[in-house]
Amino acid sequence: MYRIIKKDSLNPTVTRMVVEAPLAARRAQPGQFVILRVDEEGERIPLTIAGYDRQAGTVTIIYQIVGATTMTLDRLKEGEAIRDLVGPLGTPTHTEGLRRVAVVGGGVGCAIALPIAQKLHEEGAEVHAIVGFRNQELVILQEEFQAASQRLELMTDDGSAGRKGLVTNALEELILAGERYDQVITIGPLVMMKFVCALTRKYQIPTVVSMNPLMIDGTGMCGGCRLTVGGKVKFACVDGPDFDGHQVDFDEAIARSSAYREEETRAREAHCNLFRKEAAL
Repeated sequence: MYRIIKKDSLNPTVTRMVVEAPLAARRAQPGQFVILRVDEEGERIPLTIAGYDRQAGTVTIIYQIVGATTMTLDRLKEGEAIRDLVGPLGTPTHTEGLRRVAVVGGGVGCAIALPIAQKLHEEGAEVHAIVGFRNQELVILQEEFQAASQRLELMTDDGSAGRKGLVTNALEELILAGERYDQVITIGPLVMMKFVCALTRKYQIPTVVSMNPLMIDGTGMCGGCRLTVGGKVKFACVDGPDFDGHQVDFDEAIARSSAYREEETRAREAHCNLFRKEAAL
């Protein structure tokens, strides 16, 4: 059992949990993930490590409440426990030797981008963080990104926070202003990463993407996170989750990501009905 040390809401649909998991905390690195099971009847889900404290023996997870399992997870309170937690898994994000990096995050993907930005900052790299959200209500981790970067560009679709526009607008403005990056690291919705990569290909800037959004089982056995990279079949969970963004077939990945949308919707609705019945008792 893995006790929940702290739980807080980052926005109406995103929650942060600090979980007691000393073995995972001892070896965790940015870019890696854990697999957890809320209870004995629950499914196994992969969640990226959003932070860790080796001395305290804790790992931090940040998740969006979108499906049946995250709804069940979000019902747990501080002091209660998650049934199973395995990790860290996946290959850590490569940061060695990078001196100037643009870290581009979108939505809840910023939870994955933050520890990468923090590690780069600790290693002495100049970090420019570009983060995007639909509106002010959904903004998360702004103060943390400010502390981990020399420059922060906050973008929202409606202009209610930061500047109005897309992360690609801010990135291209910086490039045209003369900024030169060793690498761009981008994490967020697949469509966002696709267009970030199209932009950086234009300017010939090496770009790494995190394909966490495709992962389901986390072991390579289900095949749900299969994708094509440079014409070869890869699995996000065991071969990644980081890949050369200019080699990823994003159109294929986007199509695969929506393959089980109807089943996910039915499961979420069933859990909502169950919760309503329990609340009425």
